[in-house]
Amino acid sequence: MTTTTAPSAQLPEAEPEAGRRSGARAMLAAVGGQNLSLIGALAIVVILFGSLNDNFLSWDNIQVIAEAATISGLLAVVQTVVIICGGLDISVGSQAGLASVVSAMVFTSTGANPYLGIGAAVAIGAGIGLFNGVIVIYGRVNPTIATLAGLAAYKGVAQLVSGGRAQGYVLNDPIFIFLSRGKIAGLPTMVWLLILTAVAVHLLLTYTDIGRNVYAIGGNDTAARLAGINLNKYLVSAYALSGMVAALAGILLTARTGSGQPVSGSEGLELQSITAAALGGCALKGGKGTIGGTLLAVALLGALQNGLTVQGINAFWQNVAQGALLVAAVVIQQRRNGERAVGLPA
Repeated sequence: MTTTTAPSAQLPEAEPEAGRRSGARAMLAAVGGQNLSLIGALAIVVILFGSLNDNFLSWDNIQVIAEAATISGLLAVVQTVVIICGGLDISVGSQAGLASVVSAMVFTSTGANPYLGIGAAVAIGAGIGLFNGVIVIYGRVNPTIATLAGLAAYKGVAQLVSGGRAQGYVLNDPIFIFLSRGKIAGLPTMVWLLILTAVAVHLLLTYTDIGRNVYAIGGNDTAARLAGINLNKYLVSAYALSGMVAALAGILLTARTGSGQPVSGSEGLELQSITAAALGGCALKGGKGTIGGTLLAVALLGALQNGLTVQGINAFWQNVAQGALLVAAVVIQQRRNGERAVGLPA
């Protein structure tokens, strides 16, 4: 004799519940745990400073934050590419300063021709980037040492050619005025340049063979070489891209300040770019990182800096906060990767 069991009344509920759980997991995977942490931190900063100052969340102040973060954001985007490749570029701030001086000096010496000034700055940036790549690859110099030397050298060159003073005056020129004060669809031109650069680099890294090879080189350069990837070509190209975008940042610095700045305005940009890349999830050993994460970190740093400034907190504390965030990002990264503590038993 056989018996039948009535189907459980709970069964129809199981599939929707499982679907909701899988949907939540898919959303979490798409956003990424690192990015969720950044979004949470950004929300805390916004809520905190928004409650302390009514103007913090005004549209005008949001645009100020975005404009102030544009130059460091551009450098952070290309720093992300270099780090994913397994390199590091500590000289991006000095490159931006040199490009700023070159753009203003060429603009002045050519009868106020903005195109020649901008073109000369980009050419200088590309040349410096290629030089950095050649030193690292063919000189077999550690990227940190090579670009640390560049940090000092390019700053020195900028000071030599400018006499240590701001050069030229560009704010009578409509092109530089458009770069510094123009707006497209309500957003500042500078912000659009950051968005376009970030989108282009994101698409390159995510949807092309070039991007997959970049991640492969940073993840395991030996395996990448055995797979037939030309490591030298990719690494030199990454540094060249870094130099060109650093030159764009220098041009925007010239447009914002009205003159070529050999040091003022570009000092400390290298630390900001590395901090943003590390906070955004870049593994400093290479092979890991996203442009989206880097941009979230840039937004967090920009909001934090603006909030501290609005509250009248000493600018020196901003440097302390930035350094602390960099250390925290690296510590969290090491813990997630299961790295053994130096000097302690495994």
